[in-house]
This record gives sequence, structure tokens and C-alpha cells, in this order.
Amino acid sequence: MNIIYIQKIFMKVYNIIMQKPCIWILKKWGLTVGKNLNVQNYSSIDISHCWLISIGDNVTLAPYSQILAHDASTYNFIKYTKISDVTIGNNVFIGAGAIILPNVKIGDNVIIGAGSVVTKDIPNNSVCAGIPCKKISDLDEYLEKVLEKDKYDASYHWNNITKNKKMKMKEELNGKIGLIV
Repeated sequence: MNIIYIQKIFMKVYNIIMQKPCIWILKKWGLTVGKNLNVQNYSSIDISHCWLISIGDNVTLAPYSQILAHDASTYNFIKYTKISDVTIGNNVFIGAGAIILPNVKIGDNVIIGAGSVVTKDIPNNSVCAGIPCKKISDLDEYLEKVLEKDKYDASYHWNNITKNKKMKMKEELNGKIGLIV
């Protein structure tokens, strides 16, 4: 048995063990989802009001990100929970630990930074981050800056990388950001 085959089996088992929302059940209950939804480990989509959530094509929910269509902060005081819809456009990346709150629309071609709390609508073609989440850049400007970084090909991926390449990458990055295919 070769090492790549073993690694692929390991990743399948790992993905089964790691918590992920059951998208097919949420869709059955009314969640609207486009093509190519990438839900990573420990992400959460509001199960109690999933029919109020619409997610476009080519969307990634990074680990520990959350989408909420309800806010129970008022329940102890007035015995009502706030609810509203959430719309996420096409080509959206929601960073690790980001929280999308009810009554929010995220446009197309958007990056939401890790740890952000999205409380208001996010415009198309933007990079946004923070608590509360705010626009920090146009998407094109951000990508232009990012493309100036050192680049690494597929031979640097975790399942292909040699000890020498690990050392080389560590030395080259040394406090800088790089890019990998």
C-alpha cells in the first residue's frame, strides 16, 4: 500500500470523525444552497431556522465559522427570539471563527476575515474583517497585493512535501506570508 493511498484513507476517516453540519438534512428542512459549498470542520449553520438562510455558489465556510438566522438574546427578557434571513452570495470565503448574524446580506466575490462578526450587509467585491466586520479593501486591490508573495507549488502540500522542502519553506517565510497552490 503506498503512502498517498493511506493518506487519502486517513483524510476520509478524519472528515467523518470531525463535526460538520449535515447539509443534506438542512436542505431538506429548507436551507437554500448553490453549487460547490465547502463546509469545513466544526462549522455551524443555524439548524433551528435554516430555511431563512440562502447560500450561493462557490462558498467556503472555514473551520468554526457560524451562520445564525436567530438571536435569542431577548428571550429571557421578553420571551421572544429575534429571527431574520441571511443571504450569502456567490464566490464567498468566510474565515475561520467568523460569525454571520441574522438580517445580513453578503454580496458576491467577498472575503470575510477570520474571527469577524458580521452584523451588517457586506458589499460585492470586498474584503471585510473585524468586530464588527467592516470593509477593509476592494477584492481586486487585495488580490493584487497578495499575488506579490512568494509562491509554492503542489510539491509543498502536506501530503507531498519532503523534509528539505519543509526546511526551505520555513527559512523563506520566516515571518512573511507566502502562497501555495
